[in-house]
Amino acid sequence: MKKTSKPRDRQPVPDDLRAEYRFDYSKARPNRFAALMKGSVVTVVLDPDVASVFKTSEAVNSLLRSVISALPQEPGRAAKAG
Repeated sequence: MKKTSKPRDRQPVPDDLRAEYRFDYSKARPNRFAALMKGSVVTVVLDPDVASVFKTSEAVNSLLRSVISALPQEPGRAAKAG
């Protein structure tokens, strides 16, 4: 027969969040990549083995568009021109 352990009293986890944070915006710099983000952009992180195959975002988008065009059309979903 297995022995069951007694439940231990758990100590509360300390809350490291402050009620308010003060940031030094004098050290802030403009986002140098902001100009590259045109319109609605979604960022996706690729696994290293996948990223080694695709060297540019255009290569990834091209393959994904070809896969999308090969998918069967769902009723009520209009095909988007890319």
